[in-house]
Amino acid sequence: MDIRYRIYPTLLNVFSRYLRGGGLTVQELLDTINRVPAPTTAAQERGVSFEAAVIKGEDEERFDPVILQKVRKLLPRPIVETQVYCQWQIDDVLFYGYVDLIGKFKAVDIKTTASYQPQRYLFNHQNLYLHALKKRGIKLMEYVITDFTDVYVESYPLTHPIEKQLEEIRQFKQFLDEHKDLITDQKIMVREEP
Repeated sequence: MDIRYRIYPTLLNVFSRYLRGGGLTVQELLDTINRVPAPTTAAQERGVSFEAAVIKGEDEERFDPVILQKVRKLLPRPIVETQVYCQWQIDDVLFYGYVDLIGKFKAVDIKTTASYQPQRYLFNHQNLYLHALKKRGIKLMEYVITDFTDVYVESYPLTHPIEKQLEEIRQFKQFLDEHKDLITDQKIMVREEP
């Protein structure tokens, strides 16, 4: 089947928030789809810096050494690869993105948050990375999460149900089709030749 859509998890997670009535307008969703530049928030910058501190040892002094140590203890040993590109074709959708790192049997994404609620990533679209990585022997998706006070782990096996995410992909395709005249990011939808 030919690819008609190219979609990544962050976009799908924003759409999921939109569906749940997460305070997003249609215009804000379209701005996300069209990659309208928005300033990096302090929380986003801190998350990126924390990940670099954990994986590369950059600017470690910015963070609590106990939290850094706890997170590092939860990472696979050895780390096989970092910033691993994933793609999986789901019908006419190319689902793609990067996971922070993989070990021999698990993929790990490092997350930071202001406040943590259990099972926060239960329906995260990054869980679909497992299906993109199974040919590499990856059987588990783990989120290592910190609120900078403590560290939490959520683990999802390859057998974890993904019906909700697949349904949201179908709904997102419908949204894109209904708003195609407003989609300016040429990477999202493959335009049919006239």
